[in-house]
Amino acid sequence: MGVKSLLGRSRTLFSGLALLSLSSNVLAGVCPDANPQALEWLDKMSRSSHEVNYHGVVTFQRGDNMQVMQVSHSVVNGTASESLTQLTGQGAQVVRVDHPLHCIHPGDRLLRIGADLQAGDCGIAAHYRFSVEEGERIAGRKAVRIRIEPRDMYRYGYVMQLDRETGLLLKTQTQGYGNKILERFQFANLAYTNEDPGTADVAVVHKANHPMPVTDPDAKLLPSRWDLRWVPEGFTATDPPASESSRKTYTDGLAVFSVFLEELPNKIQPGEGVVRKGGTTSYTRGMDMAGQHVLVTVIGEVPLNTARMVADSVSWTQ
Repeated sequence: MGVKSLLGRSRTLFSGLALLSLSSNVLAGVCPDANPQALEWLDKMSRSSHEVNYHGVVTFQRGDNMQVMQVSHSVVNGTASESLTQLTGQGAQVVRVDHPLHCIHPGDRLLRIGADLQAGDCGIAAHYRFSVEEGERIAGRKAVRIRIEPRDMYRYGYVMQLDRETGLLLKTQTQGYGNKILERFQFANLAYTNEDPGTADVAVVHKANHPMPVTDPDAKLLPSRWDLRWVPEGFTATDPPASESSRKTYTDGLAVFSVFLEELPNKIQPGEGVVRKGGTTSYTRGMDMAGQHVLVTVIGEVPLNTARMVADSVSWTQ
């Protein structure tokens, strides 16, 4: 996972659940397996991204690969600005400036399930089980641990640790089958301040646009007359309904995956390929659709079987 995708992941994880206005009795009556305390903690995590200024150093580990990064987040006059800078490797930086706090992304809406609960819909609680435990001390801060277990085979589990005072996400682990840790993100040090400490020289600076552009502008992408016949229950499209794009992105509020469709030259034989790095799966498959060779690519934080089933469901629309 690169710096840009990690910043996107952190934004998703910093979102949460607007449940504080709901009583535990309402939640228990509608979703008897849900954990009101866990959902309230995630709501606090959501609010921290709108209220807290901080700077710190984080580590991101996938297998034997470890990256060290500096993260900065500030909230001023109704907008949020943030940056993520690699302190190891190529020294790239991602910057997002003056993002309106009132801009609610599809992942945020899925996580804010208050209205859904009142309408009898458990929302994300229908797809994950939540529990709360005493957490560790991380970056000098006391934490509460939230365990998030998938209810099906189509998504991963997570273990999050939140700052008990602010709700800020201090540490998260992505877990696969058998609770195998696929990747880990955590603060090594943290300061709540709006004073930017400055960063080391960087080789590349990316500006996070809104919305994020297609990552490969030179690819021979096909018109958007295609769709998916299947996605895991609970995932919803993040793109506008009338969007003319050869990329489709879906989220269930915690996990995100994108599907790309591009022209496959006749000289290349259809086949499939898989690359897995930590919790990110990249699955490609060459297909013959109505006599046209196409390459389907599914990239995201989902297991391989999910990516393969999504790719198999690609079809032309009338």
